[in-house]
Amino acid sequence: MLDDRAKLLLKALVERYIADGQPIGSRTLSKASGLELSPATIRNVMSDLEELGLIASPHTSAGRIPTTKGYRLFVDTMLSVQRETLEAPHSLVLDQPQKVITSAASLLSKLSHFVGVVVAPKRSSVFKHIEFMRLSEKRLLVILVTPEGDVQNRVIFTEREYSSSELIEASNFLNTHYSGLTIEEVRERLKSEVDILRNEISKLMATAVEVGADAFAQDESTMIVSGERNLLSVSDFSSNMGQLKGAFELFEHKTELLRLLDTSSKAEGVRIYIGGESQLVPVEQLSIVSSPYQIDGKVVGTLAVIGPTRMPYDRMIQIVDITSKLVSNALTQMK
Repeated sequence: MLDDRAKLLLKALVERYIADGQPIGSRTLSKASGLELSPATIRNVMSDLEELGLIASPHTSAGRIPTTKGYRLFVDTMLSVQRETLEAPHSLVLDQPQKVITSAASLLSKLSHFVGVVVAPKRSSVFKHIEFMRLSEKRLLVILVTPEGDVQNRVIFTEREYSSSELIEASNFLNTHYSGLTIEEVRERLKSEVDILRNEISKLMATAVEVGADAFAQDESTMIVSGERNLLSVSDFSSNMGQLKGAFELFEHKTELLRLLDTSSKAEGVRIYIGGESQLVPVEQLSIVSSPYQIDGKVVGTLAVIGPTRMPYDRMIQIVDITSKLVSNALTQMK
């Protein structure tokens, strides 16, 4: 447990280090904190904070810098977000959902001067409409359409040739009886209901639904990343190429980042992940400020700002929070 004096000095140290990027000495900390304490008293408090693992002393300096643990305590208990009007360099593009997602990533990057990331909503596996198009004697194109207008095309090979009337019969039956159900629900119902159809038609429909299920299963979340090059100008990375390489690998492979942002989507409001705390953020010098966004009150995706641990967290929280609300409103209006 920290007393009020230690908390105030830690808060001042973190804020000053975020602003200047230089290790903080006792004299500087005395001025930044506004406390009338002797340098010896401040050094004693800093020694206690260091012993608790909240600050550390770089080998090249007598000053102190926050540790991951120090940043976490600062973010969780000392951070105050001052609401202000953010000047957006451009607004969201509102003519279609994918452009909203892309422009949101760009907006996050330009406002933060770091990296903007948006995980797009997963495509619906709900089936709205199906058509069959004959490509050759035993080769058909299956066209599946979701309620959002997404289209999946898959080619299937059949054991025999189907006439145009048979293809129309199969598509009409599926569209009439199963529209609005998920592919999985259609597949289960077909197993018990196709006995009312001729066997050849039921086999065609079952094949088409299996292909559709595979198509939707392979359709993973899309992640839009904007502004990776901004990290090249961050001094924390320019002096540590290993950390910079790790950051770019995180953006390139995306699997770990998707897992983290998927975790974030299950929580309400803005979440902050600080590098080094867990395996979810494998790059020690990275922090992630994220928030879910919604359509009609239902969480459908996540967006985030990714930058150095030495970032102005109060401003990043505001940027992420406001952008998530803009995206939620835009996508809800388009529904």
